[in-house]
Amino acid sequence: MAKLTWTVTRLLDVDAARLEQLADVLVDAVEGGASVGFMLPLPRESARAFWHSIASAVAKGERALLVAEDESGICGTAQLVLASPPNQPHRADVSKVLVHRRARRSGLGAALMRAIEATARECGRNLLVLDTVTGSDAQRLYEALGWTRVGDIPRYAFMPTGEPCSTTYYYRDLG
Repeated sequence: MAKLTWTVTRLLDVDAARLEQLADVLVDAVEGGASVGFMLPLPRESARAFWHSIASAVAKGERALLVAEDESGICGTAQLVLASPPNQPHRADVSKVLVHRRARRSGLGAALMRAIEATARECGRNLLVLDTVTGSDAQRLYEALGWTRVGDIPRYAFMPTGEPCSTTYYYRDLG
């Protein structure tokens, strides 16, 4: 099997073609079982509407959007929520770290996380927070990358098929 190659970049705006590719990644993640705020079936129009709202937040500087692209287009993405209360200008939330099934287990998740940390530093943020499904591959990734586990909340959300799942919170001090 050939090694997958990709590039990770920060988007400052989202054109129509990239919006469609981002919708592909979101639909693939949900269909693959990721609990990322959506239920099955995920209509493509709902995925487009989500990314349209993210594109608006990116244009306003409220979010940083990273994408990974391979020869087939966008294969991964991660967001940094920069909009924060006045007493938290040093902090950001990591959101929607998604890797298309075609690129999983290739190191892309770790590359996206390293890039999100670098972006946070560039944006003057030195404390990051995220949550993920307890026991997930993402949880193992964050722990392997040195994120600090805070705790679990039972029955926090639902998997795309409807069963409840717990979430685990993490933070990363970049200071």
